[in-house]
Amino acid sequence: MSTSGQVQNRGQDQGRAWVLRRVRPLGGEPVDVLLADGVIAGWRPAGSTGPDSEGLPPGTTILDTDGLILLPGLVDLHTHLREPGREDAETVESGTRAAALGGYTSVFAMANTNPVADTAGVVEQVYRLGIDAGHCDVRPVGAVTVGLGGQRLAELGAMAGSAAGVRVFSDDGHCVSDAQLMRRALEYVKAFDGVVAQHAEEPRLTEGAQMNEGVVAARLGLPGWPAVAEEAIIARDALLAGHVDSRLHICHVSTAGSVDIIRWAKAKGWRVTAEVTPHHLLLTDDLASSYDPVFKVNPPLRTAADVAALRAGLADGTIDCVATDHAPHAAQDKETEWAAARPGMLGLETALSVVIETMVVGGRLDWAGVADRMALAPARIGGLKSPAADASGSVAVGAPATLTLLDPSPWQVVDPQALASRSRNTPYAGRSLPGSVRATFLRGRPTVLDGKIV
Repeated sequence: MSTSGQVQNRGQDQGRAWVLRRVRPLGGEPVDVLLADGVIAGWRPAGSTGPDSEGLPPGTTILDTDGLILLPGLVDLHTHLREPGREDAETVESGTRAAALGGYTSVFAMANTNPVADTAGVVEQVYRLGIDAGHCDVRPVGAVTVGLGGQRLAELGAMAGSAAGVRVFSDDGHCVSDAQLMRRALEYVKAFDGVVAQHAEEPRLTEGAQMNEGVVAARLGLPGWPAVAEEAIIARDALLAGHVDSRLHICHVSTAGSVDIIRWAKAKGWRVTAEVTPHHLLLTDDLASSYDPVFKVNPPLRTAADVAALRAGLADGTIDCVATDHAPHAAQDKETEWAAARPGMLGLETALSVVIETMVVGGRLDWAGVADRMALAPARIGGLKSPAADASGSVAVGAPATLTLLDPSPWQVVDPQALASRSRNTPYAGRSLPGSVRATFLRGRPTVLDGKIV
């Protein structure tokens, strides 16, 4: 990928025009795409007659993409940025750098910070930190309950009416296990078309659990985390969402039974959506045999049969989207014995590569499907306006120029030290994954060029 014209700094790039030459929208035929005034201003078939500068705004920069795949900017419904409170593990600045390098242009920042994002003041703080960082849009997720304590509802209306305009609410890391409280939350968010994103885990069934309940746990002598702990909450909450006609989103689905329940709920016409993480699409509980706590995650890695069901559910649309559950941890919280280690994995910089390996290689999803599961569907669920694509996932003239350019062919070894996150707890260290994000544009401004932060 080469650039004709000098790359300027972030502020100077505002309002600048670009031509993406010979780019392939959704892997289709090469076209030249014009970005101007922050939107997709037009396109023409690659190789059309006429000089490159013909009809272009003065000072337009031409980016020769060498046939890179063009996708709408990726959206992550489930990111932990740790700020405020755990800046030793991640900050909004470092986390959004990782997001941009992974092809993301919007991330939803979970509420389990310190202080918890359960008031308008805290969500506005996170929102403004995202604006200041400038690498991608940060959409704060508000807590469902005060302090994630599961006792009384947080200030849902105040957060929705704040400058952050919160529309997604979650106690992620904790289940809203009280059925009456969950019903009240679902009823409350209907007033502003919000959605409650549930961490599905019946806590009485997971006390002391360390990994997936099954053959591997029995062999290792580790307390098991049964699939039914997730499935019981999903079934209950789907029934509640159907009863009150509200929007429910299921975080990090991990079992075959959960896929079946979500499929049943959707067949009822209930407003239930779901996400799957990249690591649950690729990794299995066999990895716990190493006792390496980098593989400890909540919900836990499951069996190969669960992985197969998750891939099938994502392919057929039962699972709506991929969300990273990017969970950075400082070394002292992760590099310890298994039982004491915090659960969670990095995900932002490797998510697209994992989806390529698990879903594109082998033909489960085409590039339009990737655009839907990683950009359009999460944008719809999260209430984002004007995605940089039409309903089919292809770029649309007049839409915001919020885009990702991908080279799908190279396989690269993951080096934890090369990641932008402040933490290093990637489960893919030393593993070869396909694909490389070469450029990311946020409303016409490049945040990544040649695979590097601008």
